[in-house]
Amino acid sequence: MPETKTSPLPGRRPCCWALLVITALAFLSLLAAAGALLHAGRWLVVQDPLQKADAIVVLSGRMPLRAEEAAALYRAGWAPRVWVTRPPGPGRALELMGIDFVGEEFYSVRVLLRLGVPADAIRVLPAEAVNTAVEMNVLAQQLEQSSGHSLIVVTSKSHTRRVRTLWRMLAKPGQGMIVRPATDDPFDPAHWWRTSGDALEVVRELLGLANAWAGLPLRTQP
Repeated sequence: MPETKTSPLPGRRPCCWALLVITALAFLSLLAAAGALLHAGRWLVVQDPLQKADAIVVLSGRMPLRAEEAAALYRAGWAPRVWVTRPPGPGRALELMGIDFVGEEFYSVRVLLRLGVPADAIRVLPAEAVNTAVEMNVLAQQLEQSSGHSLIVVTSKSHTRRVRTLWRMLAKPGQGMIVRPATDDPFDPAHWWRTSGDALEVVRELLGLANAWAGLPLRTQP
């Protein structure tokens, strides 16, 4: 009886090709994602050209770097005033314990004074700001109340893109902002993954931007 040959199962070869294509696409997507992540540090850092403004703002955090940069901008004549935002602190809890609390804004003012900003040009904003979104709201309100039009905002390098994004979301029509990173900020945007501090900054900023793009569903508890 003649021997019968078995033919390959129909569709077997196309299935292998599809698997190869899917694997290749997944690998390329992984490479693209890794490349984008490596460049995340550079992408987070933005800087606007300097123009004359109504005030220079020292955002809370990274003291004294931001205050130092603000003082340099003031001495260069870019704005006639310097505003200092106020972060929340344990003042009330310490007061109940009979302990005096001096907030970060106190030291920022001392830095400004030491670096040549006169006392009558410095203003600590009255409202506490628990996060960057609240800071942007406070600044927009203060700018409107002072009949101003634009601000120079000094912050850390990795924080600049989120500040710009939130300002564009929350500022009132016609209000401008020039975002400037602190020159001496040690953040390394090209090699952010080499230190835990820089890596934490990148993760925090990416999460903060995602929250902003989603419409700020996550808010800091008072």
